[in-house]
This record gives sequence, C-alpha cells and structure tokens, in this order.
Amino acid sequence: MANHNPHIGSTLDDLLEEEGLLSEANALALKRVLAWQITQEMAAKKMTKKAMASAMNTSRSALSRLLDPENTSVTLHTMERAATVMGKRLHLELIDGKKKTAAP
Repeated sequence: MANHNPHIGSTLDDLLEEEGLLSEANALALKRVLAWQITQEMAAKKMTKKAMASAMNTSRSALSRLLDPENTSVTLHTMERAATVMGKRLHLELIDGKKKTAAP
C-alpha cells in the first residue's frame, strides 16, 4: 500500500500559508534582516547605541526595539531615520504574491 501524503512536494511557504502564518513569518524574516543590517552598519561606523539613538533623535529603548530581531512593531518612520543616519536609503516595494502553477 502506497503512503499518500498530500503535503509531499509542498513548500514551507505553502504550509505556513495553510496555517495562516506566512505573513507573520515574512514580517519576522524582514525584521531580522533589517536589525542585522543596522547592527552591522553601526559596528562598521563604530557607533554606540547611545550615539545612534542621539543621531536618530530617539530614545535608547526605541533603538533597542528597532534592533530587536523579534520585534516587528517598528514604524516606517523609525526605520527611515535609522537608514538616514547610516547614510542609507530604506527601500520597500509591493511585489506580486506567489503564483500557483497547475500540476502537470
């Protein structure tokens, strides 16, 4: 008797989407990348958290939330200020969602 598993061949994205978790997983992944990039830029510029917060005209606790890879509730304004202080530009865009292809 053949073992028929309907999830064989599915992607992780498919599974997360079925469970209603894809959007949350994508947001967390994006935030982790952003926090990592800012941390790397701060290290390259030898900038302390205190100096970064001051340059952003924000508190150290707000900067800590931005640098926390698990905290996805950061405003676009805060992200843009951090990018500007680092001499960078924040780039966001909407792209088409994953398109389902018909099975052969």
